Parts: sequence; structure tokens; C-alpha cells
Amino acid sequence: MDKRIITSDLLVDEEIDVTLRPQYFKEYIGQKDVKEMIEIAVKAAKKRNESLDHVLLYGPPGLGKTTLAQVIANEMDVNMKFVSGPTVERTGDLAAILTSLEPGDVLFIDEIHRLPKIVEEILYSSMEDYVIDIVVGKDAGAKSIRVDLSPFTLIGATTRFGDLTGPLRDRFGIIHKLEFYSDDELKKICKRTASIYECEFESKAIVELAKRSRGTPRIVNRLFRRVRDFADILGDGLITFDITKMALNKLKIDELGLDNKDREYLIGIIEKYNGGPVGLDTIATSISEDPTTLEDVYEPYLIQKGFISRTPRGRVVTEKAYRHLKKSYQGALF
Repeated sequence: MDKRIITSDLLVDEEIDVTLRPQYFKEYIGQKDVKEMIEIAVKAAKKRNESLDHVLLYGPPGLGKTTLAQVIANEMDVNMKFVSGPTVERTGDLAAILTSLEPGDVLFIDEIHRLPKIVEEILYSSMEDYVIDIVVGKDAGAKSIRVDLSPFTLIGATTRFGDLTGPLRDRFGIIHKLEFYSDDELKKICKRTASIYECEFESKAIVELAKRSRGTPRIVNRLFRRVRDFADILGDGLITFDITKMALNKLKIDELGLDNKDREYLIGIIEKYNGGPVGLDTIATSISEDPTTLEDVYEPYLIQKGFISRTPRGRVVTEKAYRHLKKSYQGALF
């Protein structure tokens, strides 16, 4: 099978070079349980010569939702059209996309929770019955025309599962949450990236990169490229442990993957609000950051590492965070 390419008039730039993306299940590292379940569904759909049921993928940014969607399309041997939810502003935009799909094609909608309500409602009949109703004309002269669609698979991706409406969520037959990656999985991804870029490396360097990548493939690939720059300029191209550690330190990525914004977030709560509890909007205002960015990008990892907890009264910094930041906690200095 030829490798399929993501295409769309509304294509959004990605941080990761498309050449780094796995193309098939055998190349996709991590998310073992999710991959196994989807692979079975794909094989069953192909065996019955049917379109795959609609798929919803959710979880923090950078965990491979877009890549997994592309893998699904490749395994089904169909084309994939990529759109971002906020860019589909009118029902006509979505109707034009849906009517352009060939039988079995995949429509991938990133940030699907940000689709306008009126556009989202067009999806209901298209997902269930493969039809859309288009209203032509205005006022008394308006009439509805039903247009048949080719059977297709909608793959939705979101970082905010709770923001999806019930009617939309219920129309997905396959729903999976993507989890953070282990250090071992990130090491495998990093080695694959090094192989693609034809870079030589020390094993300890890969271990260090994986450890500081927040359990996220997008981040490990981004940091790898920055370390490669240091290796090319300050060394002979070999990615050594010393060069890796120096580069990551200069990027202000600490040994657990926390960056300046993470530390600013934690220290802000500790110093301004005595460790919490404090509301998200208050924290965001105090460090000049968007609340949604904090909630979607930074907090999931901080929670996963046990540095903060969410309570009914707000966010609270844990003793573990005090220890990591070497801050005084209830009279004890770490």
C-alpha cells in the first residue's frame, strides 16, 4: 500500500515533520491497549468491506491523536481529509467537505469540541445516516434538500472531552483516551527519530531525552531536534550525554521535564497563595497565561506527576512539588 497524505484546504501546520509520523500500526509506538482495540476494529471493517465506525480520540496535546488517525486511514487504504474545528465556521463549509469524500474516506476533525453548534448539528445525520439536509433560500421561500453522502469514517480529536455535547459524543462507536507515554516508549520513539535523521547517539543521551519529555512524543521529537543542533555545532554530530544535558539545561528543561512555565505556575501558587487552594482563572491572571492553555497543556502532566491536585475549592500544590522546587513546606525546608 502507498503511504497516504493528509490533505485539506484548511490544513493546519504541525510542529512535527510529517516524515517522523508512523504510517502503520507496526510502526506506531505506545498506546498498546488503544492500538490493539482499534487494530481489531479496522481489520473487522476491512473483512466486512465496510467503513470503520466513527472514532473519538481524546487526551492532552502531543500524544499522537493526529498520527493515529493517519495510521487508521493508511491501514484502511483510504484518503484522509484534515480540518480543524474552529476553521469550520459555516454549515456550507462542512457540507462542501462531506460531499467531497469518496466511499470509505476518513474525515479527521481536530479540536472537534470547538465546532460551532450549528455546524455540529449537521454532523448528526451525516454520521448516522450518511445524509445532510441543506436549506436553500430564505424565509417563506426556504426549502430543505436532502443530499446523500458516501459512507465515511469521522475521526474526532479533542483535548477537552468534557466540552463535547452528549448528542455528538454518543454518535461515536469507538472512543479512546490516549495516555502519557512511559520513558521506555519515549526512548523507542527517540531512537526511531535518530534513525530517520541518520544521527548517531549515546544510549545515555536517549535516556536523558526521554526522561525530560513529559511523557509526550511531540516533545521528545522537538527536544531531539534542538539537541541535534547543539551536537552539530558544538561537537562532531554525535549526540552525547554531556551535550544533551547541556542543551536541555540551556532550554531550562529540568530533570523531570518541567519548563519555565511549569515552575512559574507552581511557584506562583506557593508564593502568592500559600500553596492553594486557588482558582484556575486567578492563577492564569497572576502569571499572564490563558486558562485553557494551563488546563489543557500544563496541568495534565503536573497532575500525573503528583505536583498539583484539583479540589472543589481550586488547585493545590503538593508536598512533592515543594520538594522538587526546594521550597519551604509547613516549616520544613527542602
